[in-house]
Amino acid sequence: MASDPTGGSASALPPTEYPEFHVFDTTLRDGAQCEGISYSVEDKLAVARLLDSFGVGYIEGGWPGALPKDTEFFRRARTELNLQHARLVAFGSTRKVGVHVEADPQVRALLDAQTPAVCLVAKSDIRHVERALRTTAEENLAMVRDTVKFFVEHGRQVFVDCEHFFDGYQVDAQYALAVAAAAFEAGADVVVLCDTNGGMLPGGVSRIVTEVRKHLGADARLGMHAQNDTGCAVANTIAAVEAGVMHVQGTANGYGERAGNADLFAVVGNLVTKLGMRVLPDGCLEQMMRVSHAIAEIANVAPATHQPYVGSSAFAHKAGLHASAIKVDPDLYNHVDPAVVGNDMRILVTEMAGRASVELKSREFGVDLASHPEVLTRVTQKVKELEAQGWSFEAADASFELLVRSELPGAKPHPFSLESYRVIVEHREDGSVVSEATVKVRARGERVIATAEGNGPVNALDAALRTALIRHYPALADFDLIDYKVRILEGSHGTGAVTRVLLETGGEGRSWTTVGVHDNIVEASWHALVDALTYGLEHAPVSASV
Repeated sequence: MASDPTGGSASALPPTEYPEFHVFDTTLRDGAQCEGISYSVEDKLAVARLLDSFGVGYIEGGWPGALPKDTEFFRRARTELNLQHARLVAFGSTRKVGVHVEADPQVRALLDAQTPAVCLVAKSDIRHVERALRTTAEENLAMVRDTVKFFVEHGRQVFVDCEHFFDGYQVDAQYALAVAAAAFEAGADVVVLCDTNGGMLPGGVSRIVTEVRKHLGADARLGMHAQNDTGCAVANTIAAVEAGVMHVQGTANGYGERAGNADLFAVVGNLVTKLGMRVLPDGCLEQMMRVSHAIAEIANVAPATHQPYVGSSAFAHKAGLHASAIKVDPDLYNHVDPAVVGNDMRILVTEMAGRASVELKSREFGVDLASHPEVLTRVTQKVKELEAQGWSFEAADASFELLVRSELPGAKPHPFSLESYRVIVEHREDGSVVSEATVKVRARGERVIATAEGNGPVNALDAALRTALIRHYPALADFDLIDYKVRILEGSHGTGAVTRVLLETGGEGRSWTTVGVHDNIVEASWHALVDALTYGLEHAPVSASV
Protein backbone atom coordinates (compact mmCIF):
# COMPACT_ATOMS: atom_id res chain seq x y z
CA MET A 1 0.00 0.00 0.00
CA ALA A 2 1.40 3.39 -0.96
CA SER A 3 1.42 6.25 1.50
CA ASP A 4 -1.44 7.97 -0.32
CA PRO A 5 -4.10 8.36 2.42
CA THR A 6 -6.91 8.33 -0.11
CA GLY A 7 -6.24 4.67 -0.75
CA GLY A 8 -6.46 5.22 -4.47
CA SER A 9 -10.20 5.95 -4.30
CA ALA A 10 -11.51 7.23 -7.59
CA SER A 11 -13.69 9.74 -5.71
CA ALA A 12 -10.79 11.30 -3.82
CA LEU A 13 -9.07 14.54 -4.75
CA PRO A 14 -5.26 14.87 -4.91
CA PRO A 15 -3.99 15.22 -1.32
CA THR A 16 -3.44 18.81 -0.23
CA GLU A 17 -1.85 20.13 2.95
CA TYR A 18 -4.13 22.11 5.27
CA PRO A 19 -1.84 23.31 8.06
CA GLU A 20 -4.37 25.89 9.31
CA PHE A 21 -7.21 23.38 9.57
CA HIS A 22 -8.28 22.42 13.11
CA VAL A 23 -9.38 18.93 14.12
CA PHE A 24 -10.93 19.62 17.53
CA ASP A 25 -11.99 16.70 19.74
CA THR A 26 -14.55 17.06 22.53
CA THR A 27 -14.84 13.42 23.62
CA LEU A 28 -13.87 14.30 27.20
CA ARG A 29 -16.37 17.15 27.48
CA ASP A 30 -19.37 16.87 25.15
CA GLY A 31 -18.85 13.15 24.55
CA ALA A 32 -18.84 12.49 28.29
CA GLN A 33 -22.50 13.58 28.36
CA CYS A 34 -23.41 10.33 26.58
CA GLU A 35 -25.85 8.23 28.57
CA GLY A 36 -24.01 5.32 30.21
CA ILE A 37 -20.52 6.84 29.98
CA SER A 38 -18.67 8.09 33.06
CA TYR A 39 -14.93 8.71 32.85
CA SER A 40 -12.69 8.72 35.88
CA VAL A 41 -9.74 11.11 35.91
CA GLU A 42 -7.49 8.17 34.99
CA ASP A 43 -9.83 7.36 32.11
CA LYS A 44 -9.70 10.93 30.85
CA LEU A 45 -5.92 10.95 30.90
CA ALA A 46 -5.83 7.66 28.98
CA VAL A 47 -8.33 8.89 26.38
CA ALA A 48 -6.35 12.10 25.91
CA ARG A 49 -3.20 10.10 25.16
CA LEU A 50 -5.08 8.01 22.60
CA LEU A 51 -6.53 11.07 20.89
CA ASP A 52 -3.08 12.63 20.75
CA SER A 53 -1.72 9.50 19.07
CA PHE A 54 -4.47 9.88 16.47
CA GLY A 55 -3.10 13.34 15.73
CA VAL A 56 -5.98 15.64 16.61
CA GLY A 57 -5.01 19.29 16.95
CA TYR A 58 -7.06 20.09 20.05
CA ILE A 59 -8.43 18.06 22.95
CA GLU A 60 -11.20 19.68 24.99
CA GLY A 61 -10.71 18.17 28.42
CA GLY A 62 -13.75 19.38 30.34
CA TRP A 63 -15.17 22.27 32.36
CA PRO A 64 -12.87 23.24 35.26
CA GLY A 65 -14.63 24.95 38.12
CA ALA A 66 -18.00 23.49 37.20
CA LEU A 67 -17.01 19.83 37.69
CA PRO A 68 -14.46 18.83 40.38
CA LYS A 69 -13.34 15.83 38.32
CA ASP A 70 -12.50 18.12 35.40
CA THR A 71 -10.61 20.51 37.66
CA GLU A 72 -8.57 17.54 38.91
CA PHE A 73 -7.98 16.36 35.33
CA PHE A 74 -6.44 19.67 34.28
CA ARG A 75 -4.30 19.77 37.42
CA ARG A 76 -2.88 16.31 36.72
CA ALA A 77 -2.63 16.90 32.98
CA ARG A 78 0.01 19.58 33.56
CA THR A 79 2.49 16.98 34.80
CA GLU A 80 1.14 13.67 33.48
CA LEU A 81 0.29 14.43 29.86
CA ASN A 82 3.09 14.78 27.33
CA LEU A 83 1.08 15.57 24.20
CA GLN A 84 2.95 15.30 20.91
CA HIS A 85 0.33 16.65 18.51
CA ALA A 86 -2.57 18.20 20.42
CA ARG A 87 -3.13 21.32 22.49
CA LEU A 88 -5.26 20.92 25.61
CA VAL A 89 -8.41 23.07 25.78
CA ALA A 90 -10.44 24.03 28.84
CA PHE A 91 -14.15 24.70 28.32
CA GLY A 92 -16.28 27.30 30.07
CA SER A 93 -18.86 30.00 29.55
CA THR A 94 -18.77 33.74 29.09
CA ARG A 95 -18.98 35.81 32.26
CA LYS A 96 -22.28 35.87 34.11
CA VAL A 97 -24.86 38.60 33.60
CA GLY A 98 -23.89 41.75 35.48
CA VAL A 99 -20.63 40.30 36.85
CA HIS A 100 -17.24 41.80 36.07
CA VAL A 101 -15.19 39.29 34.09
CA GLU A 102 -12.29 39.26 36.57
CA ALA A 103 -14.66 38.60 39.44
CA ASP A 104 -16.45 35.67 37.84
CA PRO A 105 -15.28 32.48 39.68
CA GLN A 106 -15.84 30.21 36.66
CA VAL A 107 -13.77 32.51 34.47
CA ARG A 108 -11.01 32.38 37.07
CA ALA A 109 -11.25 28.57 37.24
CA LEU A 110 -10.89 28.45 33.47
CA LEU A 111 -7.78 30.59 33.69
CA ASP A 112 -6.40 28.48 36.55
CA ALA A 113 -6.59 25.37 34.35
CA GLN A 114 -3.48 26.81 32.64
CA THR A 115 -4.30 25.37 29.21
CA PRO A 116 -2.91 27.07 26.11
CA ALA A 117 -6.42 27.38 24.68
CA VAL A 118 -9.94 27.92 26.01
CA CYS A 119 -13.32 27.35 24.46
CA LEU A 120 -16.16 29.65 25.55
CA VAL A 121 -19.83 28.87 25.03
CA ALA A 122 -21.91 31.93 24.13
CA LYS A 123 -25.59 32.44 23.45
CA SER A 124 -26.26 33.33 19.81
CA ASP A 125 -30.01 32.75 19.64
CA ILE A 126 -31.87 35.86 20.82
CA ARG A 127 -34.59 33.66 22.33
CA HIS A 128 -32.04 31.97 24.61
CA VAL A 129 -30.56 35.34 25.54
CA GLU A 130 -33.90 36.73 26.62
CA ARG A 131 -35.55 33.60 28.06
CA ALA A 132 -32.66 31.49 29.41
CA LEU A 133 -30.11 34.17 30.38
CA ARG A 134 -32.88 36.68 31.12
CA THR A 135 -30.80 39.57 29.92
CA THR A 136 -30.66 41.99 27.02
CA ALA A 137 -29.15 41.50 23.61
CA GLU A 138 -26.61 44.25 24.37
CA GLU A 139 -25.48 42.69 27.68
CA ASN A 140 -24.95 39.31 26.01
CA LEU A 141 -22.72 40.93 23.38
CA ALA A 142 -20.77 42.64 26.17
CA MET A 143 -20.38 39.30 27.95
CA VAL A 144 -18.86 37.81 24.80
CA ARG A 145 -16.50 40.74 24.21
CA ASP A 146 -15.34 40.99 27.82
CA THR A 147 -14.62 37.29 28.27
CA VAL A 148 -12.85 36.79 24.95
CA LYS A 149 -10.71 39.89 25.50
CA PHE A 150 -9.82 38.74 29.02
CA PHE A 151 -8.42 35.42 27.82
CA VAL A 152 -6.66 36.91 24.81
CA GLU A 153 -4.91 39.37 27.15
CA HIS A 154 -3.82 36.40 29.25
CA GLY A 155 -2.20 34.75 26.23
CA ARG A 156 -4.82 32.12 25.50
CA GLN A 157 -5.99 30.97 22.10
CA VAL A 158 -9.75 31.48 22.21
CA PHE A 159 -12.51 29.50 20.53
CA VAL A 160 -16.12 30.64 20.87
CA ASP A 161 -18.91 28.07 20.55
CA CYS A 162 -22.00 29.96 19.36
CA GLU A 163 -24.68 27.81 20.96
CA HIS A 164 -27.84 27.20 18.89
CA PHE A 165 -26.33 29.32 16.11
CA PHE A 166 -28.31 27.79 13.24
CA ASP A 167 -31.64 28.06 15.06
CA GLY A 168 -30.80 31.59 16.14
CA TYR A 169 -29.77 32.57 12.62
CA GLN A 170 -33.09 31.44 11.21
CA VAL A 171 -34.98 33.45 13.86
CA ASP A 172 -32.82 36.60 13.86
CA ALA A 173 -29.86 36.40 11.49
CA GLN A 174 -28.58 39.87 12.33
CA TYR A 175 -28.25 39.09 16.02
CA ALA A 176 -26.56 35.73 15.48
CA LEU A 177 -24.09 37.46 13.17
CA ALA A 178 -23.56 40.22 15.74
CA VAL A 179 -22.52 37.64 18.36
CA ALA A 180 -19.99 36.09 15.96
CA ALA A 181 -18.66 39.52 14.98
CA ALA A 182 -18.31 40.54 18.64
CA ALA A 183 -16.21 37.44 19.33
CA PHE A 184 -13.90 38.14 16.40
CA GLU A 185 -13.57 41.83 17.31
CA ALA A 186 -12.44 40.85 20.82
CA GLY A 187 -9.75 38.55 19.42
CA ALA A 188 -11.29 35.08 19.10
CA ASP A 189 -9.33 32.80 16.82
CA VAL A 190 -12.34 30.71 15.75
CA VAL A 191 -16.09 31.18 15.99
CA VAL A 192 -17.79 27.79 15.99
CA LEU A 193 -21.29 27.54 14.54
CA CYS A 194 -23.16 25.03 16.69
CA ASP A 195 -26.13 22.92 15.65
CA THR A 196 -26.84 22.37 19.32
CA ASN A 197 -30.11 20.48 19.01
CA GLY A 198 -28.96 18.56 15.92
CA GLY A 199 -31.92 19.63 13.81
CA MET A 200 -30.12 20.83 10.68
CA LEU A 201 -29.79 19.11 7.31
CA PRO A 202 -26.74 19.47 5.02
CA GLY A 203 -28.40 21.84 2.54
CA GLY A 204 -29.32 24.28 5.29
CA VAL A 205 -25.85 24.10 6.83
CA SER A 206 -24.22 24.80 3.49
CA ARG A 207 -26.49 27.79 2.80
CA ILE A 208 -26.06 29.39 6.22
CA VAL A 209 -22.29 28.89 6.40
CA THR A 210 -21.95 30.46 2.96
CA GLU A 211 -24.04 33.46 4.02
CA VAL A 212 -22.11 33.87 7.28
CA ARG A 213 -18.76 33.80 5.49
CA LYS A 214 -20.02 36.38 2.99
CA HIS A 215 -21.10 38.67 5.83
CA LEU A 216 -18.07 38.24 8.12
CA GLY A 217 -15.46 38.00 5.39
CA ALA A 218 -13.39 35.16 3.98
CA ASP A 219 -10.66 35.71 6.59
CA ALA A 220 -12.98 34.96 9.49
CA ARG A 221 -12.13 31.45 10.66
CA LEU A 222 -15.34 29.54 11.26
CA GLY A 223 -15.87 26.13 12.85
CA MET A 224 -18.65 23.55 12.91
CA HIS A 225 -20.11 21.63 15.86
CA ALA A 226 -22.87 19.20 14.88
CA GLN A 227 -25.13 17.03 16.99
CA ASN A 228 -26.63 13.90 15.44
CA ASP A 229 -30.34 14.17 16.21
CA THR A 230 -31.28 13.92 12.52
CA GLY A 231 -28.55 11.37 11.79
CA CYS A 232 -26.77 14.05 9.73
CA ALA A 233 -23.98 15.21 12.07
CA VAL A 234 -21.15 13.89 9.88
CA ALA A 235 -22.84 15.01 6.66
CA ASN A 236 -23.52 18.45 8.16
CA THR A 237 -19.88 18.77 9.21
CA ILE A 238 -18.64 17.86 5.74
CA ALA A 239 -21.13 20.29 4.18
CA ALA A 240 -19.78 23.04 6.44
CA VAL A 241 -16.19 22.26 5.39
CA GLU A 242 -17.16 22.36 1.72
CA ALA A 243 -18.74 25.74 2.42
CA GLY A 244 -15.51 27.04 3.91
CA VAL A 245 -15.15 26.25 7.65
CA MET A 246 -11.62 25.43 8.75
CA HIS A 247 -12.33 23.94 12.18
CA VAL A 248 -14.38 20.81 12.89
CA GLN A 249 -15.50 19.49 16.26
CA GLY A 250 -16.49 15.91 16.99
CA THR A 251 -16.20 13.05 19.43
CA ALA A 252 -14.67 9.60 19.29
CA ASN A 253 -17.25 7.14 17.94
CA GLY A 254 -19.90 9.87 17.96
CA TYR A 255 -20.40 9.72 21.73
CA GLY A 256 -22.55 12.49 23.12
CA GLU A 257 -25.86 13.58 24.57
CA ARG A 258 -29.12 12.25 23.06
CA ALA A 259 -28.24 10.84 19.61
CA GLY A 260 -24.62 11.87 19.97
CA ASN A 261 -22.16 14.16 18.22
CA ALA A 262 -20.48 14.06 14.86
CA ASP A 263 -18.24 10.98 14.83
CA LEU A 264 -14.75 12.44 14.58
CA PHE A 265 -13.39 9.29 12.92
CA ALA A 266 -15.96 9.40 10.12
CA VAL A 267 -15.41 13.15 9.70
CA VAL A 268 -11.63 12.82 9.46
CA GLY A 269 -11.89 9.73 7.25
CA ASN A 270 -14.06 11.65 4.81
CA LEU A 271 -11.89 14.76 4.87
CA VAL A 272 -8.73 12.80 4.11
CA THR A 273 -9.94 10.06 1.76
CA LYS A 274 -12.74 11.92 -0.04
CA LEU A 275 -11.74 15.58 0.00
CA GLY A 276 -8.00 14.98 -0.19
CA MET A 277 -7.28 17.12 2.89
CA ARG A 278 -4.23 16.23 4.96
CA VAL A 279 -5.57 17.27 8.35
CA LEU A 280 -3.57 14.86 10.52
CA PRO A 281 0.19 14.40 10.94
CA ASP A 282 1.81 11.69 8.82
CA GLY A 283 1.31 8.17 10.14
CA CYS A 284 -1.70 9.02 12.31
CA LEU A 285 -4.64 8.09 10.09
CA GLU A 286 -3.82 4.38 10.24
CA GLN A 287 -4.22 4.58 14.03
CA MET A 288 -7.93 5.30 13.61
CA MET A 289 -9.39 1.84 14.25
CA ARG A 290 -7.03 1.10 17.15
CA VAL A 291 -7.84 4.40 18.85
CA SER A 292 -11.58 4.01 18.24
CA HIS A 293 -11.72 0.57 19.83
CA ALA A 294 -9.39 1.50 22.70
CA ILE A 295 -11.58 4.47 23.64
CA ALA A 296 -14.66 2.24 23.44
CA GLU A 297 -13.04 -0.13 25.92
CA ILE A 298 -12.30 2.72 28.33
CA ALA A 299 -15.87 3.98 27.99
CA ASN A 300 -17.10 0.41 28.58
CA VAL A 301 -19.12 0.55 25.37
CA ALA A 302 -18.97 -2.27 22.83
CA PRO A 303 -17.44 -1.01 19.56
CA ALA A 304 -20.13 -0.46 16.92
CA THR A 305 -19.56 -3.18 14.32
CA HIS A 306 -21.14 -1.18 11.49
CA GLN A 307 -19.41 2.12 12.24
CA PRO A 308 -17.93 3.68 9.07
CA TYR A 309 -14.19 3.22 8.57
CA VAL A 310 -13.44 1.67 11.99
CA GLY A 311 -16.23 -0.89 12.53
CA SER A 312 -15.31 -4.55 12.25
CA SER A 313 -17.95 -4.85 9.52
CA ALA A 314 -16.95 -1.66 7.67
CA PHE A 315 -15.10 -3.69 5.03
CA ALA A 316 -16.88 -7.04 5.46
CA HIS A 317 -18.41 -8.46 2.28
CA LYS A 318 -21.18 -11.02 2.31
CA ALA A 319 -22.79 -11.28 -1.13
CA GLY A 320 -21.27 -13.78 -3.51
CA LEU A 321 -21.40 -11.23 -6.33
CA HIS A 322 -19.27 -8.84 -4.30
CA ALA A 323 -16.73 -11.53 -3.50
CA SER A 324 -16.40 -12.45 -7.18
CA ALA A 325 -15.51 -8.85 -8.01
CA ILE A 326 -13.17 -8.50 -5.02
CA LYS A 327 -11.32 -11.61 -6.15
CA VAL A 328 -10.46 -9.70 -9.33
CA ASP A 329 -9.73 -6.34 -7.66
CA PRO A 330 -10.52 -5.37 -4.02
CA ASP A 331 -10.98 -1.72 -5.06
CA LEU A 332 -14.11 -2.69 -7.00
CA TYR A 333 -16.14 -2.90 -3.77
CA ASN A 334 -13.97 -1.16 -1.13
CA HIS A 335 -14.37 2.63 -1.22
CA VAL A 336 -10.86 2.95 0.26
CA ASP A 337 -8.07 0.56 1.17
CA PRO A 338 -9.02 -0.60 4.71
CA ALA A 339 -5.37 -0.45 5.78
CA VAL A 340 -5.43 3.33 5.38
CA VAL A 341 -7.51 3.58 8.57
CA GLY A 342 -6.00 0.53 10.27
CA ASN A 343 -8.85 -1.81 9.37
CA ASP A 344 -9.00 -5.06 7.37
CA MET A 345 -11.22 -6.45 4.68
CA ARG A 346 -13.19 -9.57 5.61
CA ILE A 347 -15.21 -12.01 3.58
CA LEU A 348 -18.29 -13.39 5.32
CA VAL A 349 -19.34 -16.93 4.54
CA THR A 350 -23.12 -17.41 4.60
CA GLU A 351 -25.88 -18.97 2.53
CA MET A 352 -25.23 -16.12 0.09
CA ALA A 353 -21.69 -17.35 -0.43
CA GLY A 354 -20.53 -18.47 -3.81
CA ARG A 355 -17.28 -20.17 -4.71
CA ALA A 356 -15.45 -16.84 -4.73
CA SER A 357 -16.52 -16.04 -1.14
CA VAL A 358 -15.37 -19.42 0.12
CA GLU A 359 -12.09 -19.17 -1.78
CA LEU A 360 -11.31 -15.67 -0.51
CA LYS A 361 -12.26 -16.52 3.05
CA SER A 362 -10.06 -19.60 2.99
CA ARG A 363 -7.11 -17.50 1.91
CA GLU A 364 -7.44 -15.50 5.14
CA PHE A 365 -6.24 -18.54 7.11
CA GLY A 366 -3.69 -19.72 4.57
CA VAL A 367 -5.62 -22.28 2.51
CA ASP A 368 -5.60 -21.86 -1.28
CA LEU A 369 -8.68 -23.68 -2.56
CA ALA A 370 -8.03 -22.54 -6.13
CA SER A 371 -5.70 -25.54 -6.42
CA HIS A 372 -8.41 -27.83 -4.98
CA PRO A 373 -11.51 -27.11 -7.09
CA GLU A 374 -13.29 -30.25 -5.91
CA VAL A 375 -12.81 -29.22 -2.27
CA LEU A 376 -14.03 -25.72 -3.09
CA THR A 377 -17.19 -27.18 -4.61
CA ARG A 378 -17.83 -29.47 -1.63
CA VAL A 379 -17.25 -26.75 0.96
CA THR A 380 -19.47 -24.26 -0.88
CA GLN A 381 -22.28 -26.78 -1.11
CA LYS A 382 -21.88 -27.86 2.51
CA VAL A 383 -21.98 -24.25 3.73
CA LYS A 384 -25.23 -23.65 1.87
CA GLU A 385 -26.76 -26.85 3.28
CA LEU A 386 -25.71 -26.11 6.85
CA GLU A 387 -26.82 -22.49 6.68
CA ALA A 388 -30.23 -23.70 5.47
CA GLN A 389 -30.44 -25.73 8.71
CA GLY A 390 -29.64 -22.70 10.85
CA TRP A 391 -25.85 -22.75 11.06
CA SER A 392 -24.12 -19.40 10.63
CA PHE A 393 -20.43 -19.09 9.82
CA GLU A 394 -20.14 -15.33 9.30
CA ALA A 395 -19.46 -14.83 13.01
CA ALA A 396 -17.77 -18.20 13.54
CA ASP A 397 -14.52 -18.13 11.60
CA ALA A 398 -13.01 -20.94 13.65
CA SER A 399 -15.79 -23.40 12.80
CA PHE A 400 -15.54 -22.45 9.15
CA GLU A 401 -11.78 -23.03 9.10
CA LEU A 402 -12.24 -26.46 10.68
CA LEU A 403 -14.86 -27.29 8.05
CA VAL A 404 -12.52 -26.33 5.21
CA ARG A 405 -9.51 -28.16 6.61
CA SER A 406 -11.55 -31.32 7.20
CA GLU A 407 -12.29 -31.48 3.46
CA LEU A 408 -8.66 -31.12 2.33
CA PRO A 409 -6.76 -34.18 1.08
CA GLY A 410 -4.77 -35.75 3.90
CA ALA A 411 -6.65 -33.81 6.58
CA LYS A 412 -5.27 -34.65 10.00
CA PRO A 413 -7.62 -36.39 12.42
CA HIS A 414 -9.28 -34.45 15.22
CA PRO A 415 -7.37 -34.46 18.51
CA PHE A 416 -10.20 -36.39 20.20
CA SER A 417 -13.47 -38.13 19.38
CA LEU A 418 -16.64 -38.59 21.39
CA GLU A 419 -17.97 -41.94 22.50
CA SER A 420 -20.77 -40.45 24.61
CA TYR A 421 -21.67 -37.80 27.12
CA ARG A 422 -24.33 -37.48 29.81
CA VAL A 423 -25.54 -34.46 31.76
CA ILE A 424 -27.56 -34.50 34.98
CA VAL A 425 -29.15 -31.40 36.47
CA GLU A 426 -30.06 -31.67 40.16
CA HIS A 427 -32.29 -29.17 41.95
CA ARG A 428 -31.62 -29.66 45.64
CA GLU A 429 -33.87 -29.08 48.63
CA ASP A 430 -31.94 -25.95 49.66
CA GLY A 431 -32.67 -24.35 46.29
CA SER A 432 -29.21 -24.86 44.82
CA VAL A 433 -28.91 -26.24 41.29
CA VAL A 434 -25.89 -28.35 40.37
CA SER A 435 -25.05 -29.86 36.99
CA GLU A 436 -22.90 -32.96 36.60
CA ALA A 437 -21.49 -34.18 33.29
CA THR A 438 -19.73 -37.39 32.33
CA VAL A 439 -17.85 -37.70 29.04
CA LYS A 440 -16.32 -40.73 27.37
CA VAL A 441 -13.79 -39.78 24.71
CA ARG A 442 -10.85 -41.24 22.83
CA ALA A 443 -7.63 -39.26 22.66
CA ARG A 444 -4.38 -40.53 21.17
CA GLY A 445 -5.60 -44.10 21.22
CA GLU A 446 -6.75 -44.02 24.83
CA ARG A 447 -10.33 -44.26 26.08
CA VAL A 448 -10.87 -41.71 28.83
CA ILE A 449 -13.85 -41.24 31.15
CA ALA A 450 -14.20 -38.08 33.25
CA THR A 451 -16.87 -36.50 35.41
CA ALA A 452 -17.14 -32.90 36.59
CA GLU A 453 -19.65 -30.52 38.14
CA GLY A 454 -20.54 -27.05 36.93
CA ASN A 455 -23.00 -24.23 37.50
CA GLY A 456 -24.87 -25.29 34.36
CA PRO A 457 -24.88 -28.19 31.90
CA VAL A 458 -22.54 -26.50 29.43
CA ASN A 459 -20.10 -25.49 32.15
CA ALA A 460 -20.15 -29.05 33.49
CA LEU A 461 -19.54 -30.50 30.00
CA ASP A 462 -16.67 -28.11 29.44
CA ALA A 463 -15.09 -29.05 32.78
CA ALA A 464 -15.51 -32.80 32.19
CA LEU A 465 -14.05 -32.62 28.69
CA ARG A 466 -11.03 -30.64 29.85
CA THR A 467 -10.51 -33.07 32.73
CA ALA A 468 -10.51 -35.96 30.28
CA LEU A 469 -8.08 -34.34 27.85
CA ILE A 470 -5.74 -32.19 29.95
CA ARG A 471 -3.14 -34.95 30.39
CA HIS A 472 -2.85 -35.38 26.64
CA TYR A 473 -3.22 -31.66 25.81
CA PRO A 474 -1.81 -29.35 28.50
CA ALA A 475 -2.60 -26.29 26.33
CA LEU A 476 -6.24 -26.63 27.38
CA ALA A 477 -5.33 -25.08 30.71
CA ASP A 478 -4.80 -21.74 28.91
CA PHE A 479 -8.21 -21.69 27.18
CA ASP A 480 -10.98 -19.57 28.70
CA LEU A 481 -14.63 -19.16 27.79
CA ILE A 482 -15.10 -15.45 26.97
CA ASP A 483 -18.68 -15.30 25.73
CA TYR A 484 -21.65 -17.60 25.23
CA LYS A 485 -24.61 -16.53 23.08
CA VAL A 486 -27.84 -18.45 22.45
CA ARG A 487 -30.37 -17.61 19.78
CA ILE A 488 -33.71 -19.21 18.96
CA LEU A 489 -33.91 -19.42 15.20
CA GLU A 490 -36.70 -17.78 13.26
CA GLY A 491 -39.54 -20.08 12.40
CA SER A 492 -39.02 -22.14 15.55
CA HIS A 493 -41.47 -22.18 18.43
CA GLY A 494 -41.38 -22.52 22.19
CA THR A 495 -39.24 -24.97 24.09
CA GLY A 496 -38.93 -27.23 21.05
CA ALA A 497 -37.20 -24.56 18.98
CA VAL A 498 -33.95 -25.04 17.09
CA THR A 499 -31.13 -23.30 18.93
CA ARG A 500 -27.94 -21.71 17.66
CA VAL A 501 -25.01 -21.30 20.05
CA LEU A 502 -22.02 -19.03 19.46
CA LEU A 503 -19.04 -19.64 21.72
CA GLU A 504 -16.09 -17.26 22.00
CA THR A 505 -12.94 -18.77 23.50
CA GLY A 506 -9.63 -17.14 24.30
CA GLY A 507 -6.08 -18.33 24.76
CA GLU A 508 -2.49 -17.62 23.75
CA GLY A 509 -3.29 -13.91 23.35
CA ARG A 510 -6.09 -14.36 20.81
CA SER A 511 -9.75 -15.36 20.63
CA TRP A 512 -11.89 -17.43 18.26
CA THR A 513 -15.61 -18.08 17.77
CA THR A 514 -17.36 -21.37 17.03
CA VAL A 515 -20.95 -22.31 16.31
CA GLY A 516 -23.29 -25.21 17.09
CA VAL A 517 -26.92 -25.80 16.04
CA HIS A 518 -29.42 -28.37 17.28
CA ASP A 519 -32.94 -28.61 18.63
CA ASN A 520 -31.32 -29.59 21.95
CA ILE A 521 -29.47 -26.65 23.49
CA VAL A 522 -26.94 -28.91 25.21
CA GLU A 523 -26.09 -30.67 21.95
CA ALA A 524 -25.79 -27.33 20.14
CA SER A 525 -23.42 -26.19 22.89
CA TRP A 526 -21.46 -29.44 22.60
CA HIS A 527 -20.83 -28.86 18.88
CA ALA A 528 -19.57 -25.33 19.56
CA LEU A 529 -17.47 -26.54 22.51
CA VAL A 530 -15.81 -29.34 20.53
CA ASP A 531 -14.96 -26.93 17.71
CA ALA A 532 -13.60 -24.40 20.22
CA LEU A 533 -11.20 -26.84 21.86
CA THR A 534 -10.25 -28.48 18.57
CA TYR A 535 -9.44 -25.16 16.92
CA GLY A 536 -7.48 -23.99 19.95
CA LEU A 537 -5.41 -27.18 20.07
CA GLU A 538 -4.68 -27.14 16.35
CA HIS A 539 -3.34 -23.59 16.66
CA ALA A 540 -1.53 -23.99 19.97
CA PRO A 541 2.29 -24.16 20.04
CA VAL A 542 3.46 -27.72 19.48
CA SER A 543 5.13 -27.89 22.89
CA ALA A 544 1.88 -26.88 24.61
CA SER A 545 -0.23 -29.45 22.80
CA VAL A 546 1.88 -32.50 23.54
